[in-house]
Amino acid sequence: MTENTGLELLITVVLGAEDDGRAREACLPLLQRVGGRIVESGDCSDEEPGCWSVTISRPADSTHTGPAALARAVRTFLRELGSLYSGQRVACEPPAAWAVIDDPELVGELVPGGERLLLEAWAAGPVLQDGAGADDVAVDTFADDPDEPAPPAPEPGIDDVDEHGRPRARLQLLVDVVTERRAGAEWPARALAARLSRQPTITGCSEHPPVVRVALDLGPSPGEPAEIVLGAVTALGGDGWSRLRVRDSSAMSRWSAAPTPRSGIAAVELNAAAPDPAQRQPAG
Repeated sequence: MTENTGLELLITVVLGAEDDGRAREACLPLLQRVGGRIVESGDCSDEEPGCWSVTISRPADSTHTGPAALARAVRTFLRELGSLYSGQRVACEPPAAWAVIDDPELVGELVPGGERLLLEAWAAGPVLQDGAGADDVAVDTFADDPDEPAPPAPEPGIDDVDEHGRPRARLQLLVDVVTERRAGAEWPARALAARLSRQPTITGCSEHPPVVRVALDLGPSPGEPAEIVLGAVTALGGDGWSRLRVRDSSAMSRWSAAPTPRSGIAAVELNAAAPDPAQRQPAG
């Protein structure tokens, strides 16, 4: 097993399958080939019927975490897949570098029924400059240890109410991505959300050229709204977060890149708000 050196690879495959089990089963040959483990699967039938996504995580073989290392980790993995994949375009905007293979014939060679593949390299710690090229920008990023679950992340199956019957606050995430396509925004937004929650759900997507904004519900979280947002900020890490804003039963903090990148994540906003108890129906 490759030692965790600070970079994490996320390989997400979009494929046609009858159900979650069949989707995971179809990805087993790829899993055996590249190593790692399946960390997430989901129904994407809102895009097209019978569409599923499966995400595999594995550490990247790198001793650096800078912008150049992010892109290099993606290129190295593409070369591992073979010469037909190594020519794919790699984009890099810390804290991530990524490549998208939107070729059913190529992806189908890796996963039966595969249609698209997203490969991402994420820094598990702050991104530092380590020989970045002229086009690379070293910026503060979202730190995380993939082996250490984020404190504010809701556990699977957590109830909407606490032990006293009071509604729990829900953590919301807004991600602004500079991209020309909605799918190009949903991929990095889902990947970022997965660092905070095991059950993220996209609740909306709006276009404000050149930015696409993706809204996600990360589920109920224990604690007060301010505590939840501060915990999420700590889990993502990096500098440049706005001062915590608390109003009534909600809290919010925002991070934005300056200047706005040519592509990739441009801003992130975390919100936590407790629902109005008066709007909840009494338990039956």
